[in-house]
Amino acid sequence: MTLLLGFGAVNTGNNLLYLLVSALLGFMAISGLLGHWNLKNIQVTLEPPDEIYAGLETLMRVRLYNPHRLLPIFLLDVYFDAQASRTGHLSLLKKGQREPVSVPVTFSARGEQQCQLLTISSSFPINFFVRRRVLELSQSVIVFPRPLLCRPLAITNQMQSAGALASQTKGMDGDISHIGNYQGTEPLKMIHWKLSARHDSLKTKELSNLQHPPVQIDLLTLPGAGLEQQLRCAAFLINDLTQRNQPVGLKMGEVTLSPALGLGHKLRLLKELAIYAQD
Repeated sequence: MTLLLGFGAVNTGNNLLYLLVSALLGFMAISGLLGHWNLKNIQVTLEPPDEIYAGLETLMRVRLYNPHRLLPIFLLDVYFDAQASRTGHLSLLKKGQREPVSVPVTFSARGEQQCQLLTISSSFPINFFVRRRVLELSQSVIVFPRPLLCRPLAITNQMQSAGALASQTKGMDGDISHIGNYQGTEPLKMIHWKLSARHDSLKTKELSNLQHPPVQIDLLTLPGAGLEQQLRCAAFLINDLTQRNQPVGLKMGEVTLSPALGLGHKLRLLKELAIYAQD
């Protein structure tokens, strides 16, 4: 429109058209400067989740910081460069503020992967132009093999080799190990109503935790058409057994990790699968 009016002003010599074109050009210049300033000096920090699986979309937390001293930053769209169709959006970032935004990302392969180029775009101030700022990221993440449903007979036999045993730790599925006073945080189903009726205060049941027999996964004996499917099968078994509160270990050739419980142990096993045979 501005170009058409400019040609019309040149051809007709109409002063009103010259004034109108000048105003439009000035408006475009101001809009461009505001848009450029809006994306200037934004600082970015990546906070990857604990578990990232190859081929599965993951929400990567991207923390943005506005170093400007006077004005906020508006209308930000954040995405990894190769996946512009899936973005994270932030409407307002106040001056001096750090704000997280969740950005979808998918890694195609397992192992240590470099995060892709991160693009920050904005249509501020009037959606006339969309400006972009591309940041090169040097942070790497560990991508686990994508779990593949499998239940080998050998693993099933290990799981059923012995019944669950009560441990000394507290749980929600074992026998009553102790009677305590109600603290206000216990679920109602844990209140011992009959015993509470005999006292002036509520009493709660403290249950033992059921400990299942440990399972040792031998990677190279798992079913699958090649190593990658065996790794995916092992990833599924580790997640499944951990969810069942069953100690799980891993054997990969000469490397052996003893069975244990806990999120930290699970992540260690998955990391070993992620980097296996990538030297």
